[in-house]
Amino acid sequence: MSGRASDPRHTISPADITGLILAGGRGSRMGGIDKGLQPWRGQPLALQVLQRLRPQVGSVLLNANRNLDVYRQWGLPVLSDALPGYPGPLAGFLAGLDACATPYLLTVPCDSPLLPTDLAARLGAGLLAQQAHIALPLAGGRLQPVFCLLDATLRDDLRAFVLSGGSKIDAWTARHPTAVVAFDDAAAFENINTLDDLQRLDASAARS
Repeated sequence: MSGRASDPRHTISPADITGLILAGGRGSRMGGIDKGLQPWRGQPLALQVLQRLRPQVGSVLLNANRNLDVYRQWGLPVLSDALPGYPGPLAGFLAGLDACATPYLLTVPCDSPLLPTDLAARLGAGLLAQQAHIALPLAGGRLQPVFCLLDATLRDDLRAFVLSGGSKIDAWTARHPTAVVAFDDAAAFENINTLDDLQRLDASAARS
């Protein structure tokens, strides 16, 4: 799949993809702090994610529910969840789709600063090759559903799913043709939930 990603006939142009950084969670396993603003290697986690994502897409949005003024200082449109009460990442997906002006939306979490630099290209290649509406990475033997490339025409379907009480990403993606794209580097999808995770991420980055 990585070979096809370099062929413009078999991938999606970055200009056709809007990136969405998901920073709207409660951070409950970190004591309720805003994970996106947690420092790692001298910068907030979400800012490091932005730096890896921005070259891969045409534009970037950020989903957050607090510290909005801080995030706006980065020069991005900042969107709050489409529904109140921190209902989960699908609410962030929906907020991103509502603001998305391109054919595709690529979602990534704010706490995975090692995300692959070819994530958009490879997921785009997989989506086209498998004639799917959603593409998800497979790494470390499991799907990574928060890293989700999706067709923006799914907006209304997602809205109906969320308004009916649906909250699980995998339950929603299972309703649609989904491409699975294998990635060898599982460490690239490491995410931060606790302070111990930060230390483990440091170790993973040192080995890479």
